[in-house]
Amino acid sequence: MSQSERDVLTPAGASAGASFDIHGLVGIDVEPGTPGEAQLRDMLAPFLRGSRAPLRLHISGAVSPIAEQSHAEDAYRFTGDSLYLPADRVQIIETRDGYRIQGQGELLTAVIPLLDRLCVREDAAMIHAAVVDFRGSGVLLPAWGGVGKTSTVAKLVATPGVRFMADDWAFTGADGMLMGYAKPMFIKPHHRAIYPDLFHGTRKPLAPGWLTNPVARLATAVHPVIVRYPKTAAFTRRWSPEHRMVQPDQVFGSERISSAAPARLAIFLERFDGSEARLEARSREWMTSRIIGNFHSELPMVSRRLVEALGATGLVPLEDHFGQKAAVVRRALEDVPCSLLRIPAAWSADRTSDYVANVVRTKLDE
Repeated sequence: MSQSERDVLTPAGASAGASFDIHGLVGIDVEPGTPGEAQLRDMLAPFLRGSRAPLRLHISGAVSPIAEQSHAEDAYRFTGDSLYLPADRVQIIETRDGYRIQGQGELLTAVIPLLDRLCVREDAAMIHAAVVDFRGSGVLLPAWGGVGKTSTVAKLVATPGVRFMADDWAFTGADGMLMGYAKPMFIKPHHRAIYPDLFHGTRKPLAPGWLTNPVARLATAVHPVIVRYPKTAAFTRRWSPEHRMVQPDQVFGSERISSAAPARLAIFLERFDGSEARLEARSREWMTSRIIGNFHSELPMVSRRLVEALGATGLVPLEDHFGQKAAVVRRALEDVPCSLLRIPAAWSADRTSDYVANVVRTKLDE
């Protein structure tokens, strides 16, 4: 049994709160007693430290009473600087230095889109991608879920001089600097051939490969309800038969983890109904559009609902939310070669990751 799996069985003491520093861009302060603190500690573990960042997210459990709120049917209540979503039991209040996020559920689904929003104010942005530091060159591999990001980083990091930065979420600065996010990796049954050491010893059971997709669909369906109840969500997250949570430094070693590298290559990965892989050059504008759309579509439903509510109530107009972020990403990709790599849907994770890693090595050697 892994440490992360044992932790859920360990009785927790009184919450002490937590602070996180997101690459010096945004500070996150979690008040003692916040029900969602355990998940935030899990998912933001690489950033667990004090922060002097000027923009901040303040997170707590108690919802504040606010007078004279407007009503958008039953979906949300709002003022010029606050928003409450009854279905998700989360309240957002705009502050002088960022936002206050309050609620009794697991609040990561509110933190991610608002963290992204504050990063944009600091000329940076969150992205949904695998990222590696290839001997000082940052390689950006945005992709849909299930394409093979986690598998590909294993093959790339096996290359001498290559270091892990992210396998799912990461950050980019408008100056072209890629910044890592070594959050827990979610290892699934199809990763057995790629990460064989992670399947040795006594560990929680995983669903057989043929059940992976039905289990994933069930998890997606119940997620909006589960996140309202932190203890249930914590148990489900750690004991789901869909995956195992493993820290990247336990997989690759701390010396193979990199925090930042300048972008030198961007390849969007996607599966398609073809028999042969296809690599096609794309423009910076095309890549910017795909990165923005991919990030938003890969957010949990609760997060997307929050973005919609912020836009509908005018707290963060949608044209600002997407337009300002697109401007950051577009600048980040200046002078970065951009491509689309279409991979046959029938290819295994092992074959896909071998092919992608070879394309990356070839491109950087050109």
